[in-house]
Amino acid sequence: MRILGIETSCDDTGAAIVDGAGSVLANRVSSQTELHRPYGGVVPELASRAHIETVDPLTRLCLDDAGLNLSGVDAVAVTYTPGLAGCLLVGVSYAKALAYALGKPLIGVNHLEAHIYTSALGVAPENHPPFPHLSLLVSGGHTTLYRVDGWTKQTPLGSTRDDAAGEAFDKVAKLLGLGFPGGPAIQKRANGYEGEWIEFTRPMMHHGYDFSFSGLKTAVMNEIRGRTLSEDEITQVTASFQRAAIDVLVTKTLRAARDFGLNHITLVGGVSANTPLREELTRRAAEQGCIAYLPDRKYAMDNGAMIAGLAHHYLAEGKVSSLALNAVA
Repeated sequence: MRILGIETSCDDTGAAIVDGAGSVLANRVSSQTELHRPYGGVVPELASRAHIETVDPLTRLCLDDAGLNLSGVDAVAVTYTPGLAGCLLVGVSYAKALAYALGKPLIGVNHLEAHIYTSALGVAPENHPPFPHLSLLVSGGHTTLYRVDGWTKQTPLGSTRDDAAGEAFDKVAKLLGLGFPGGPAIQKRANGYEGEWIEFTRPMMHHGYDFSFSGLKTAVMNEIRGRTLSEDEITQVTASFQRAAIDVLVTKTLRAARDFGLNHITLVGGVSANTPLREELTRRAAEQGCIAYLPDRKYAMDNGAMIAGLAHHYLAEGKVSSLALNAVA
């Protein structure tokens, strides 16, 4: 069983083919970073137009990589929710057309469930996190803690009340003139900083499992308002912000792990590629007697492999979509 996965929920076009054993036969991602960089963020209309131009040639490159033609695909999977409406519609329309023309099953996949699945993607079954486990999904649009009882059975325990962590990284980077995307720019600028720290606020740090990053972003804004920062001061602000954000993410995650008796923790989503976050969670989890599972960085960002991989589990449970499938923003 070979499933073709299509991902167009935001600004990356993804196509991949994953077989029934979980092996990734092909995985291609086309980034739109340079397209959106002049605007300091994703412009939805430009993103959807770029998907239209890219999705078919990218899919054909994947087929070539896997040594297949379209008739060798057994099902077509696609992200249908959540995401930007225009972007989702491109992928859903394309996948529906393929499934109809080929006479193959269509599988609509939840983007967030697919991110959670990346902790098993490309990993031998014996090294998968056991069920139940705790998953921290942290990205540009989402910051949520889940109890995971199966790859299609997740229960949210807490989520952001305002900005997602990745969104806060992007906005702070923009405030400091570091460019887009903000996460990699901040990590690069903060790397190796050993000076005096600015003790930024850690919103909602001491209770519950929900997150809030708007206050932290505002604290940075207040810190730099009316000042012309030197290069050293920009580095100090950047490193201190990243440290505060990571502290919140790790502390809340470990609190949930302790309170719910979950000793296995997965870190997924685009921000899971952040090296200091990966290191801090791994270290502090071990101190608490927990094991952290980190997906390969190539699967941290949006990609088609996570859609195709999870689609195998959907199919096993009979979760096949009709051609009435629509995008849900």
